[in-house]
Amino acid sequence: MSFRDDIKAGAEADHAENIKSDDPPEGTTKGVHNVSTYLTHQSGLAIIAESQALLYEAVQESQLGRWSPSAIRIYFAIFVAFCCAVANGYDSSLLAGMLPMEYFQNAFHTGTSGPKVSLIACLYTVGHIVGSPIGAVISDKYGRRWTMFCGCWIVILGMVIVVASKSLAAFSVGRFVLGLGITLSTLAAPAYAMEISPPHWRGRATGLYNCGWFGGSIPAAAVTFGCNYIKNDYSWRIPLILQACGAIIVICSVFFIPESPRFLMANGKEQEALDFLVKYHGGGDPNSKLVALEYAEFKEGISQTGSDKRWWDYRCLVKTRNARWRSAQVIMMGVAGQYSGNGLAYFNTVIYQKLGIKAVTEQLGYNLLYAFISALGALCGAILSDRMPRRKVLVFGTLACAGWLAINAGLQSAMATHAEPVPPALSKGALAAYLLFNFNFMFCYTPLQAVIPAEALETTIRAKGFALLNITTGAMGFLNQFCGPIALGNIGYQYVYVFVAWDVVEAGFWFLFGVEGQGRTLEELEWVYDQPNPVKASLSTQRVVVGPEGGVRAVDDI
Repeated sequence: MSFRDDIKAGAEADHAENIKSDDPPEGTTKGVHNVSTYLTHQSGLAIIAESQALLYEAVQESQLGRWSPSAIRIYFAIFVAFCCAVANGYDSSLLAGMLPMEYFQNAFHTGTSGPKVSLIACLYTVGHIVGSPIGAVISDKYGRRWTMFCGCWIVILGMVIVVASKSLAAFSVGRFVLGLGITLSTLAAPAYAMEISPPHWRGRATGLYNCGWFGGSIPAAAVTFGCNYIKNDYSWRIPLILQACGAIIVICSVFFIPESPRFLMANGKEQEALDFLVKYHGGGDPNSKLVALEYAEFKEGISQTGSDKRWWDYRCLVKTRNARWRSAQVIMMGVAGQYSGNGLAYFNTVIYQKLGIKAVTEQLGYNLLYAFISALGALCGAILSDRMPRRKVLVFGTLACAGWLAINAGLQSAMATHAEPVPPALSKGALAAYLLFNFNFMFCYTPLQAVIPAEALETTIRAKGFALLNITTGAMGFLNQFCGPIALGNIGYQYVYVFVAWDVVEAGFWFLFGVEGQGRTLEELEWVYDQPNPVKASLSTQRVVVGPEGGVRAVDDI
C-alpha cells in the first residue's frame, strides 16, 4: 500500500500513536500532532509559540521548492485570483479620476460633489450587497473557480453598459451591474487564494492577493491622468473599457488552475483533494509529512453535510458561540476596512481642491501619487504579514490612522481661519498627513482585510462568511459613497473629524475583541474560538492536541 493510500487508512491511528508519547528527552521534539512545544537548537532552547511542532517539522522537511513547477502553478493560480481584486481596485481610482474631466461633465453634468455623484458611486456598492448571497451559493455549490468566472463575465457586461451610456440613468445601471459582478469574483477569490496555499505561505498569499487592489488603482489613476488630454468622449470611455482587463485575464485562465482542495474535500471529492495536496503542497512526494498533517486536519475539520450544502441556511454564522465570535471578526474587518477614512479616496480630487490644488491635471497627478503610496504601504504590509501579530497591528495601526487624520483636519482648520494668502506650509502639511494616513492604513489593513476573515472562517462556512463580509463592506461603502460627496460639499474638512473619532473606537474594538490568528493553522483556530475567551486563548502559548477520534484540546501552558 502506498503512503497516499495509507494516509486515508491511518491518519487517525497516527494521531493516537503520537499522542501517547511522553515528555521529550532533552534535545528532541515531542512527537504530538498539532502541539506547540519547545525545540532545542544549537544556540539553546527556543520556543515556537502559538504554532505546532509537527507543522513546523513538516514544513522544514517539505519538498516544495520555491521555484518548482508545482510552486509556479500555485503562484499563477494566486495571480488569477489577484486579477479579481484588480477590477475592484481599478474602480477606486476611476471615479476620482473621471469626475473632474470636462467631457465627462459635459455628458452627465454630475458635478464633483453632491447627490448625483452619490448616486453613481453608491450604486456600485448596492451591487456588492445584492451579489453577495448569490456568490455564496455559486461558490459553495459549484466551486471557487466557477464563481470567479461568472463574476468576471458580469463585470464585462457592466463595462459595456457604462461605456455605451448616454444618460445618467443608464450609467448608474451599469455601475450597479459592475458592483454585482465584482462582488461575485471577489467573494470567491480570497478564499481560493488562502485555500490553495501551503500553510506557511497563507499570510503572504492572501495578503498579496489583496494587493491586487493596487494592481487596479494605479493603472486607473495613470489612465485617467493620460486620458484627460484627449479632447472628446473617449477621455472617459477608455478608462471604463480598461476596467475589464483583469476580468478578461480571469476568464481566459481560471479553468487552467486547480480547484480548492478544501472545497473538494467538503464536497466528497477526497481523492482529488489528496491528489492536490501531494502535487502542490508535498512537491509530488506521497510520503510528505505536510500532506499527511493537512489531510488529517481536513478530515477533522471539514463537514460534508454542513449548512454550506443548504444555500438558504445562514444560521451557521450565528447559531453557536464559536460562530458568533467568528462572525464578529468578519463584521469588524468589514466595517474597519471601509470606514476608517480610506473611503475619502473616492473623492480625492475634491480633497485636493480644498487643499488649494486647483488645476485638474495637477489633481490627477496627485491621485496617481496617492495610488503609488497606497501600493507601497500595502506591499510592505503583505510581505511582513506572516511575521507581525495581527491584533497589535490593528490596534496600534488604527490609532496611528486617527493621529494622521487629526493632523490633516487640524491643518485644514488652520487654513480655513487664516487670512489670504494661506501659507503653503499649511496646505503641504495637510497633504503630507493625508498621504501618510493612507500609507499607514494600507500597511495595516490591506493584507489583513483578506487574512482576518479567511482565518476566522472555517471551510464549510467560508463562502457564507465572505458573503457577510461583502454585505458589510458594501453597506459601509454605500455610507461612504452616498454621504461622502454630500458631507464634503456641506461641511468640508470637518468631515475628517468623524473618522478621527471612529478610528479611536475601532482601535478599542480590536483590543477587546480581536482574535490573534498568527502562527496557528486554520484547524487549530477551531479550538481558540471554542474557548470562553477566544482573545485570551489566541494570545496564550498553550499546547494544543488533536485526538485520534477528533476533537481539539489544550494540554498545558508553555
